[in-house]
Amino acid sequence: MSALPHAQHAAAPVHAALNFIKPQDAKPTFHSSALTGGAPEYFYELEPRTVQIADMRTLPSAPSLDHEGFELHAHTSAVSDLYDDEAIHSAYYAEIRELLKDRFAADDVVIFDATRRSDGGQGAKNPDGKRGPASQLHVDYTTTSGPQRLADVVGDDEADRLLENGARVIQVNVWRPIKGPVQRSPLALADASSTGERDLVATDQVFPDRVGEIYNIAHSPAQRWYYAPHMTPDEVLLIKGWDSLDDGRARFTPHGAFEAPGTTAHTPPRESIEVRTFVIIE
Repeated sequence: MSALPHAQHAAAPVHAALNFIKPQDAKPTFHSSALTGGAPEYFYELEPRTVQIADMRTLPSAPSLDHEGFELHAHTSAVSDLYDDEAIHSAYYAEIRELLKDRFAADDVVIFDATRRSDGGQGAKNPDGKRGPASQLHVDYTTTSGPQRLADVVGDDEADRLLENGARVIQVNVWRPIKGPVQRSPLALADASSTGERDLVATDQVFPDRVGEIYNIAHSPAQRWYYAPHMTPDEVLLIKGWDSLDDGRARFTPHGAFEAPGTTAHTPPRESIEVRTFVIIE
């Protein structure tokens, strides 16, 4: 894995609508697709806002997970078919572990989920159903659900041991196009340093057997938004979903898909895969 050089012909910023949550008095909630058996059901309103989304390759220095909350890297997978579940769980997971261990000098990398997405037809195939791009701006975890998800994955005793002994645990999503270059439904990411606490709206996510929590994102003019134009399958985005350290560095990275200007019915659909992990540094 290596950081990408700045693009020789960087793209100009685009202006596009992103889906922010509309402020409300009650805590927002939604029923997951696992609960409904189909599309999620949302019990809150969204307000699309047109914002500037800049090419992250034009930043004066490469974005970092601890400042902006995301990183763009060159990384080629040896897995030829990212729709092959067996290859994902064996070969691809092994690649992701090696990638993140190298990036963070981590003691361990625990992978707990992989999701494919497509905005073509009914969505991309997954063992638990078909998925399209997540067009609502969100963060996957919160100050409450990050530690809880860690305990769910590694067990209560191990989670307690890690956090009580001062280990650093980072929830990192590894996002890769399955086909490229991405021309439709690219991913917008907020510079975490431009996002205030009031922008992060805790929202209940109801599953058949539990209630999780994510952050939806309220709009603020202070937010700075970026994307990586024309990403290829030989590139990955690392996206921070939660960090056990609370010392001023980025802890949460808002993100969501958007409709790129110039998209038509003939634009090839976006196909992507994201792997959710816990990076453990003791």
